[in-house]
This record gives sequence, structure tokens and C-alpha cells, in this order.
Amino acid sequence: MNGLMMDYQLTLPTILRRAETYFGDKEIVTRLPDRSFHRITYAESCRRARALAVALQELGLERGDRVATLCWNHYQHHEAYLGIPCGGFVLHTLNLRLHPNDLAYIATHAGDRAVIVDRSLKPLLDQFVGNTKIEHVFVVEDDYEDLLAGVDPDVWRDPQLDENEAAAMCYTSGTTGLPKGVLYSHRSTMLHTVGVAASNPMSLGISEADSILPVVPMFHANAWGYPYLATFVGAKLVYPGPYLDPQSLLDAFVQEGVTWSAGVPTIWLGILGLLDEDPGTWDLSRMKGMLVGGSAAPRAMIAGFKQRHGINIVHGWGMTETSPVASNSQLVGDLADADDETQFDYISMQGLPLPLVELRHRDEDGNVLPWDGESMGELEIRGPWVAAGYYETPEQADRWTDDGWFRTGDVVSLHPRGYIQIKDRSKDVIKSGGEWISSVELENALMAHPAVAEAAVIAVPDAKWDERPLAAVVLREGRTATPEDLRDFLAPNFAKFWLPDRFEFVSEIPKTSVGKFRKTELREMFAAQAAVSS
Repeated sequence: MNGLMMDYQLTLPTILRRAETYFGDKEIVTRLPDRSFHRITYAESCRRARALAVALQELGLERGDRVATLCWNHYQHHEAYLGIPCGGFVLHTLNLRLHPNDLAYIATHAGDRAVIVDRSLKPLLDQFVGNTKIEHVFVVEDDYEDLLAGVDPDVWRDPQLDENEAAAMCYTSGTTGLPKGVLYSHRSTMLHTVGVAASNPMSLGISEADSILPVVPMFHANAWGYPYLATFVGAKLVYPGPYLDPQSLLDAFVQEGVTWSAGVPTIWLGILGLLDEDPGTWDLSRMKGMLVGGSAAPRAMIAGFKQRHGINIVHGWGMTETSPVASNSQLVGDLADADDETQFDYISMQGLPLPLVELRHRDEDGNVLPWDGESMGELEIRGPWVAAGYYETPEQADRWTDDGWFRTGDVVSLHPRGYIQIKDRSKDVIKSGGEWISSVELENALMAHPAVAEAAVIAVPDAKWDERPLAAVVLREGRTATPEDLRDFLAPNFAKFWLPDRFEFVSEIPKTSVGKFRKTELREMFAAQAAVSS
């Protein structure tokens, strides 16, 4: 017997209507290229989003056509997040930090027909657009406004999309081969939004009363869903534009009363350093928390924000393939009342899965491993906002198990209470003498040393042990440390065979387009030499 419930389609026009109806007077604030702040209400933003949907239809674009964006975080990009999928098209965010050749491949593979681009990024577009099938180019500060002004937004009607139709797409970084397209449906996007916003012990508790500043770029995994989340609950949105330096962000936090922000650890390490240098300069009393993901956050950073500045770090995990948020480290049950050190231990893990998300980890032989906090295996995941395949890339089908789980490539242990602890990426884990060494754990421990600003650990070849760890270290300005100092600092907490045989002191660690350590480049720099102690 079937239930008697409405067949209500989960599509993004629902969010647009909700924002217009209930939160029309709330603000979307953007720092413009001249550093001034632009303000627009949700009502006007949604009206412009509807105008964009109509304009694209009048251009002759058809349902399901891909419309790219090459933009920083700002209110026009927010309009594209709503207007493109609400018009029946597919939002395709292009990563502005990729090489033009990669962008040409991605835009061509996706079949983009139009692109919305910032004026400052037009020279980048010009380097590759001729090698794509893009027919229409709209520059945000110029003809994009003409495009919107030329239509009546009230002509827009909900296209009555099926919830399984594509809403957006994002390509992986391609660090292990060609970039791969992840195609989000309206249903997956809506469920992801509800899953992150839901009122449950693992949720963030974000509401209409909050002010959210996504530092995570809108071209990276849909800004972790925060534009949709904020619009869904009616929270004020603050977009930083191209200004992602610590001082600009801190100034925006204070001026706009930001309560939540989100970004990768390298962003927060820079902010923590500035707060430590000038304590009391910025009043962050309204800040409820900073959401950290993209790579494992150092425990020392989490403790530093809380103990020295009273700011909570919410550690999360996800991937482009998981829409992307899949877990966060909220403290539940007795952990909410535990001592600081215990809480930091748990927050430095990647947390518990969000509702509807299921996890397991398996060894190289396919055996499901116990949740004992020790056994290390590849994390596998399934759920309603987890990808079931890559766009037109059938050769990647082995990323999914025979019983439908996605192989993440992350090596983890699972705590008896269910908390995920990322040990490494499968391509970065160090296999020495048949034993696994976690580069992430070594990195986070090194970054707790008072002289260390950043540290990245890679495997280098070794004739006897196959691989051994090498640590690339950036020292804090005015501080010194020797390899012996750092090895002695690590020794009390790690087995002897885990300790790096070699330390390289560098001025900076190369990073990917979203702020993660680029270990492939470090390997090219150092791995040709054996891991002889420095």
C-alpha cells in the first residue's frame, strides 16, 4: 500500500519563492573591486535572478543547456546560482585559478553555450574561449546588466522541472588525471541544503538571524552550498569579492556583523596569525563559528582560536562528489560538557555524517574495518547528495563499488563513536616497510610547534623501506628551528618510524587553486633525492 502524500518536486524555484516571500528585506552585501560595499535585498536579487532566467530563454538556450560562470564571490554570481537553474539550465562554475588549457577542456567537455564573466577575468577567458563552443559572453560590469535590463522578470514562470534534472555542475581539480564533471540534480541540491540546515544535533543551527560570509569560492564545489543555505533560511549574505586576505576578511566580519564564515585551513591560519599579532583590534564577539574544510585543520589552530580569541571552529569534511558537505564535528552528548582538551581532540576529527549520509571504510582487500579509531582504510560513502557517476566519463566507473558506494580516496580511521578521522589521501599516504604513515597527522603536529607556520609531509623513495617521510616547513617570521628540534618535538607522540628522516625549510608551500597543499609539486622538488636526514 502506498502512502497518500503529494508528489512534491524538490527544485530550486522553491528556494527562490521562499526568499522572495519571507525574507525579501534581508541583505546581500558585496565588496566590489574598488573595495566599497554594494547592498541589495533578497527581493531585488530574486527579481534579477528571474530576469536572468528569462533572458537566457530569449537567447534561444534550451532546457538543460550549460551556462558557465567565471566569477568571484558577489551578488551577480548569487543571481546566477538561482537564475540559471530556475530557468531550466545548468549552472557550471569555472575555476578561475586553473590553467587556460584546463578551462578550455572543462568548458568543452561540459558543452557550455554561454558564460558570465567578471571584467577583471575577461583576459583569462580570452585565452581559451576560442577553443570552446561558447556562443554568448556576458561581462558582469557591462553587457550582463544590459542583458537583465532588456527583459521583464515577471514573465518568468516556474518551468515545472523534474527534481532529477540537472541544476549545476562542477569539475574536480584533476590532480590525478583529467578533471571530472560532477552533475548535481535539483533534488540533491535541495536535500543537501536541508541536510546542512536541519535542526539536529550535528547541524550548524544557522538561521534568519545570522550573517554568513562564504570565503570558500563560489567556483569551488558550489561554495559548499552556503549561498543556497543562506537563501533558504533568509540569513544575511556577505560576499568578499576578490579580497580574501586576512585583514580584508576581518574588516568585513566586523563591519557586517558576520556570525558564520567558511573556508579552507590556510585562510584561517592567516587570520589566526593576524589576530595573534594584533589582539583586540577586531571585535568578533558576534562570530559564532568558523566552518573549516577542504583539508584537515590543525588541532593547534582549533585550540588557538578558542583559547586565545573565544572563536569556535566547526571542522567538516566533504568532496565535490558529495555536493560537498558530508560531515561536521559538532560535539554531541557528554562531549558538549567535556574538558577543552577532549573537545579539541574530537573537533580536530572530521566529525559525524550528516543525516541521510552513510559511511564505512575498507582495507585493500575489500574487508569492512572496525570502528576502533586505529584501523586505517579507504572511506566509502553513500547518500542522496553523493554522485553516482561522472559526467560522460565511463572509464571512471571503478570509483563506485559493486554495491553502490563511492570510493573517496581518503584514508581514514573511524572512532567508536562514529567520528571520522582523515589520515591521508590514498595517493599521499606514506607506505614505509609495509606500514602506513599519515602525512596529515605529522603536518598537524608540526604546525603546533611555535616556530612553524606551515608544514607539508610527502613520501620520498627509500631503498630499504620503499618510502620515507619528508617534511617541507615554513618557519614563522623571526623564529628558528632545526630538524633536530622538530624531530624531538614530534617524538613523544609518534612511533620512531613515523618521524621524518628529512626536513626542508622553504619560503612557501605551493598550493592548489582552493588553498590545499600541492604535494605533486613538492614531490617534483624533493622526491628525486633519497630521504637522508638533514
